[in-house]
Amino acid sequence: MQKIILAIDSYKGCLSSIEAEQAASEGIHKVFPSCQTVCLPVADGGEGILSILMEATQGSYIQLEAHDPLMRIRPTSYGILGDGETVAIEMARISGLPLLREEERNPLLTNTYGTGELILDALWKGYRKFLIGIGGSATNDAGMGMLQALGYRFYTTDHRLLESGGAQLAQIAYIDTSEVSPLLREAQFTVACDVTNPFYGPQGAAYVFAPQKGASTEDVRMLDTGLQHFAGIVHAATGTAVDTLPGAGAAGGLGGSLAAFFHASLRPGIELILDILQLDKLLSDADLVITGEGHSDRQTLMGKVPMGVLKRAQKAEVPTLLLSGGIEDREALNEAGFLAAFSTTPYPQPLEQAMQLDTARQNIRETTAQICRIYTGQKT
Repeated sequence: MQKIILAIDSYKGCLSSIEAEQAASEGIHKVFPSCQTVCLPVADGGEGILSILMEATQGSYIQLEAHDPLMRIRPTSYGILGDGETVAIEMARISGLPLLREEERNPLLTNTYGTGELILDALWKGYRKFLIGIGGSATNDAGMGMLQALGYRFYTTDHRLLESGGAQLAQIAYIDTSEVSPLLREAQFTVACDVTNPFYGPQGAAYVFAPQKGASTEDVRMLDTGLQHFAGIVHAATGTAVDTLPGAGAAGGLGGSLAAFFHASLRPGIELILDILQLDKLLSDADLVITGEGHSDRQTLMGKVPMGVLKRAQKAEVPTLLLSGGIEDREALNEAGFLAAFSTTPYPQPLEQAMQLDTARQNIRETTAQICRIYTGQKT
């Protein structure tokens, strides 16, 4: 092996992308000491995308305060890419699930108001180009809170002004745009999505993602009904049919509202990252690609980091291995094109132990070394 590219997503709650790749690189060098390993920190639109963009483009951060998903003021930040004109926003930094304790998760109440505040702050500072990563949200409000922060007002049939949160969607009768910031007319938005799910329905925002955000079975039904109702309101107001738009269900429907109200282009986040990192050029003389994430299953095939990396590697005819903390649906992953899929967690190690920092690093290091031994024919 002369050159191996490592493009591994973070092991959420455990290792960052670069930490996972460094451990894998150490495993490779145990077997191939002279092999060139290229570590590419990656993300799919969720947690970590801002720091990766800032590092890759030598960008700068802007610090400010905004409202979190439960409307509490907290410090946060967004970035300006190295071009000096593109704003990068990671919505999870102000509207994300990691900001809430387990008992606080409730997508009937949580909202995206803070994300709108970040957009508004950048507009006031004179910026007009936006790249927004919308993975890792704590919300299912279809971007209602974001729109409210930007001046949109939502009313019931009896002209009552609505507050924010997923529970409000089904009550919306009409939208007042008279107070919307005029600066938005000059803005251009590109959205990095980590999923391609529709706005509502069995594969939509509520049914697929709301349970992990704290929704009960009844909550999910209520949220899905609200999203379906809001889709009709959005179509009447903007002419955009979000119900048929792939990725509209990302971040609890935020993707759909960004596309409908701001004509945003929805792109897989990993594609944007890989373009910036110039993966295609790096693949030209690579022998192997290793990608992965904390846990891989059928959802991996729906626009997650490993799938984005695999597609690029397939075009360059470079074999790709999947190296994740846990593996399910291995047959489907292999059929998608991964040469093989490996779990780094040895049986019968408990998950709690596997997620400890030093243990996770060691597991990745040793698993990668064992994989490399296959290529040498060495005995373990």
